[in-house]
Amino acid sequence: MKIQLFLLFFFLIFKSAFSQSVSVQADYNAMGDCLFSAYNNTQVPMFLNINLADLENTVFTEPLPYVKKLDPGFNSLFTLQRDPDADVPRFNYELKIFRSNPLAKTDLKFPYLFPFAEGRKVKAFDVKNIDGFWGQEGLKSWTATGFYATEGEQVFACRNGWVVEVAGAERSGEASTWYNTWTYTVTLLQDDGTLICYHNVSDRDKILKVGEKVFAGQAIGQISNGASELVVLIFRDSLFADSPTFIIPQFVFAHGQQGIVTTTTEYTVVHPDEIIGMEMTAREKRKILGKRK
Repeated sequence: MKIQLFLLFFFLIFKSAFSQSVSVQADYNAMGDCLFSAYNNTQVPMFLNINLADLENTVFTEPLPYVKKLDPGFNSLFTLQRDPDADVPRFNYELKIFRSNPLAKTDLKFPYLFPFAEGRKVKAFDVKNIDGFWGQEGLKSWTATGFYATEGEQVFACRNGWVVEVAGAERSGEASTWYNTWTYTVTLLQDDGTLICYHNVSDRDKILKVGEKVFAGQAIGQISNGASELVVLIFRDSLFADSPTFIIPQFVFAHGQQGIVTTTTEYTVVHPDEIIGMEMTAREKRKILGKRK
């Protein structure tokens, strides 16, 4: 029978992370082992970093640094096993919460779809600033991709991801829960642990729900009223720095061709099935790609 010698709940805030987003629990069982678990109180995946120190009567065998993706709800973490010839494990630890994977292994050559309808001609422009993205602090280093667009035209996901935030004409609620301070922005957590923001996008038909999965080539909204540009920004948190790391994506120019966009070239949008299906399961391919045939 399991004996809980003590119960610890930690409500952690890392910079402007979700207030009381994750509770971490450490329980001792009848053998004296310490079982760690976490509960993600949000509707979207979060990432937990645990830094253990001053270990006594136990050994931490997980890879370091320890970062765990937390799905919504309960998550089992790890067990600190008791040294059978010693007392119960004792330790100190520091916890941090991230909204993207701070250890994400980013494939800089991953093929992103142009976020417009197939057959459309697109041109990129140099994004001069991202004012308001990071609040009043600003960022010393960043990168983003801009496209000329037409008010009301559909915008499509460049890559698979989970909807983590949909911002309209005005923001409301607790600012510490926001992923950025832009209005008219759809933000997805992508399969590789990075975040992608589509700025100047309106989900006026309410087709997106926080926590749902979106697939490459799926419509996510329209260019917002009065806008003539679409800004795509990809980034992730960093475990070792306060500022996020930004990624320059490579887009699919044609079947079998991709690269970083230039402002001097006009591109024709293609959404090849082999690119759309790259991060899909076999079942998802049958369900989604089957409709395109």
